[in-house]
Amino acid sequence: MITRTLLTIVTTAMCTMAFAADEVKIGMLQGFTGPTESLVAPMAKGGELAIKEVSDSGLFLGGKKVVSVRGDSTCIDAAAATAAAERLITSEGVVAINGATCSGATTAVLNNVAVPNGVVMISPSATSPALSTIEDNGLFFRTAPSDARQGEIMGKVLGSRGIKSVALTYTNNDYGKGLADSFKAAFEASGGEVTIVAAHEDGKADYAAEVGALSSAGGEILVVAGYLDQGGKGVIQAALDSGAFSKFMLPDGMVGDSLAQAFGTGIEGSFGTVPGTDSPGAKMMGDITKGADFSGTDPYVPECYDASALLLLAMQSAGSTDSAVFKEHVMKVANAPGEKIYPGELAKALKILADGGEVDYVGGSAVELVGSGESAGSFREVEIKDGTFATVTYH
Repeated sequence: MITRTLLTIVTTAMCTMAFAADEVKIGMLQGFTGPTESLVAPMAKGGELAIKEVSDSGLFLGGKKVVSVRGDSTCIDAAAATAAAERLITSEGVVAINGATCSGATTAVLNNVAVPNGVVMISPSATSPALSTIEDNGLFFRTAPSDARQGEIMGKVLGSRGIKSVALTYTNNDYGKGLADSFKAAFEASGGEVTIVAAHEDGKADYAAEVGALSSAGGEILVVAGYLDQGGKGVIQAALDSGAFSKFMLPDGMVGDSLAQAFGTGIEGSFGTVPGTDSPGAKMMGDITKGADFSGTDPYVPECYDASALLLLAMQSAGSTDSAVFKEHVMKVANAPGEKIYPGELAKALKILADGGEVDYVGGSAVELVGSGESAGSFREVEIKDGTFATVTYH
């Protein structure tokens, strides 16, 4: 005879199992600590906004709920990123990963965890050109453009400003080296001069020696291909302290409110590039985050929202959360043909797909996946004006 207590336990366990079966977990593997943590805070919220939108619709795969499970990739610690990804997949049971943030961590997770376990990853911000040709078994995509493209845009921006010679420093990792190589090749091909290319390490207390070498080589400005919360910031501080440079070019890893708040008008006129568009989706991304504690126009927030959206729409299109099945649908929902889908319209997309229709997900970053599954890429040119980053134009 089953006692009331035992019946309660059995019933509770059955309800828990049923709930778990109706819940789909997405890994949010980002650099919550480390050199990009101020960028990641709003980014992750953007990615989780898309997850909530899909879950709240009640239209995902017959009414399944979707939840985000966070993991800290730290950006620069490959071992920590790998361990976090292992936990997400083997312990938490995530079916896909939005991440990682930085290129080195993304490469480590892809090689050591995602490919061996057959799990799809979409990074919103890993930009190393090496990721374009990595062996990924069709499991890796990114909503951010490669730095091969950013290097070209940086050269174009410098040319438009009449700058003919620069010193260049980069953070000594996959991201920094890839961007430095791409930029140097593009700038020199257009007739510009790179007086010196020097790596810097993150986490140092003092960068006077590095800045001394950069200053000795000369250049109209200093290009800092680093991270806004660590080495890149330290290099700028040392340059300002010594008077070596007063104006800087700041690629994507350096563009964020924390840098502007740290230096304000001290780096007035410095400028940079970050993925971004002036598309209708970009405006809608700003609209749907009004009143939130982050902005849809913050760097990489649209790309992170789009990464989550593509994962979930691909699952809906495939009718499955199995990466081996839905990986073939990521490019399908990201590109034409189909009805164009923008931020805030994920319920509409889910219904179209459930009814057998097609969607062309445009999202907040004007998504168009090319090649092996990466964004074709548009960039926003920004400049420090009155101590804050302001948009100049789009490329």
